[in-house]
Amino acid sequence: MAAPSAAGLAWRLRAWLPRLSQVRGSRYNPSFLEPEVNKELYQKPWEELSEEEREKLELKAVQPIKAAPPTVSSSVFSDPMISKFTNMMMKDGNKVLARSLMAQTLEAIKRKQLEKYHKAPEDEKETIECNPYVIFHQALKNCQPIIGLSSITKGGKTYQVPVPLKDNRKRFLAMKWLITECRENKNRRMLMPEKLSQELLQAFNNEGPIIKKKHVLHKMAEANRAYAHFRWW
Repeated sequence: MAAPSAAGLAWRLRAWLPRLSQVRGSRYNPSFLEPEVNKELYQKPWEELSEEEREKLELKAVQPIKAAPPTVSSSVFSDPMISKFTNMMMKDGNKVLARSLMAQTLEAIKRKQLEKYHKAPEDEKETIECNPYVIFHQALKNCQPIIGLSSITKGGKTYQVPVPLKDNRKRFLAMKWLITECRENKNRRMLMPEKLSQELLQAFNNEGPIIKKKHVLHKMAEANRAYAHFRWW
């Protein structure tokens, strides 16, 4: 009787062998604790801490703790949204340049808003926002579309079907539109921080080409609402 081949054995053993999934290994022992970068937890008085928080602090005093990844920071200036925007703006891996451009953009926004603040009358000064981080987040929120278009082929024809967008897709489109507008439609004598600060301030006030682009996308989705049922085909 001929010996079974390797392929035949694999097929026979497949029925009763447990399904194994690849698990990524870690350099740390399971006893290592996760790092805590929230400074407010350490600044709380001991009397105000809950029982669970007290147990965690007591464990961290005797158990080893994992090293914090480079993407996590306890700095008050650390902002994950600005870090994401900086990574999207980066070209050829030159992150130092991207960070410098982002810092100059925030500085330009601060200078423009302070100049506007000092020139404004007393009754209007309270309505002027001077924090560049607040302006950046509000401008990004104003640029996010609610609904988008997806190409779906049905019966040999391709239809642009309106679909609701997830939060990650909304943020991605807003950042992509801002960066593309600053790179392609700026004056050759205008620097990137100056153009980006100008676009962010316009988007903060619900003005500018990015807001117009969002409205055009919404109008196209409204015009193609007859094909909305193709989402479930």
